[in-house]
Amino acid sequence: QTCQSLRILNTFSLLGCREHILEDAKPESISNTPDLALPPEMPILIDFHALKDILGPPMYEMEVSERLSQPGVAVGLAWTPLGGEIMFVEASRMDGEGQLTLTGQLGDVMKESAHLAISWLRSNAKKYHLTNASGSFDLLDNTDIHLHFPAGAVTKDGPSAGVTIVTCLASLFSGRLVRSDVAMTGEITLRGLVLPVGGIKDKVLAAHRAGLKRVIIPQRNEKDLEEIPGNVRQDLSFVTASCLDEVLNAAFDGGFTVNTRPGLLNSKL
Repeated sequence: QTCQSLRILNTFSLLGCREHILEDAKPESISNTPDLALPPEMPILIDFHALKDILGPPMYEMEVSERLSQPGVAVGLAWTPLGGEIMFVEASRMDGEGQLTLTGQLGDVMKESAHLAISWLRSNAKKYHLTNASGSFDLLDNTDIHLHFPAGAVTKDGPSAGVTIVTCLASLFSGRLVRSDVAMTGEITLRGLVLPVGGIKDKVLAAHRAGLKRVIIPQRNEKDLEEIPGNVRQDLSFVTASCLDEVLNAAFDGGFTVNTRPGLLNSKL
């Protein structure tokens, strides 16, 4: 047992954690040991328990599929000073007077993105056959919408959640589930264009860590994929979108049905 303890201690020492272990170790377990170093030729065996002690508990949980089990939820990608993160967007609707409620500590730019998304969907409701609970193409007719961005203690801002908000609301009003393996990022315009955003490398790495398989990014960010490690690119499929039509087709299984009956106005560019 003493030999095994010495091996584990030496492993921590090699990983730069010696001081931390010596502080936490019981004095009686090492007081009678004249030399803690092992000969360099002695093999070091690291089992599951030792590895867990070295690396700590898992940093990321594969929770995406569980949270995408009902309409009105989509996964976006955010950039923080500590790296990229996945970001859930949730939407619900209820009888009301056409009010939009936003929660989750949002900045002004992000609030504007939410209003842009609502306006674009309202102007394209017939095209995508999106209706409110009473069957009206006016999505806010006697209907209130609540958009929530979880992790409410964290302030959020920026335009890159635009495509995620549109996808989340399209899921809510169509009753269809967003693919559980897809995440996205991109700024939107009132005419349905998708504009480039920053932090693509960190965002893609976050999607990869979360176990996602498809990432939707703006077409003008395609050049940023060169910065992503090859092993990560091999595990993911990328969709580069120039407009929201392409985003919705990539975010839902089987694409998103477009109503092409004559006489219906739409904003397809």
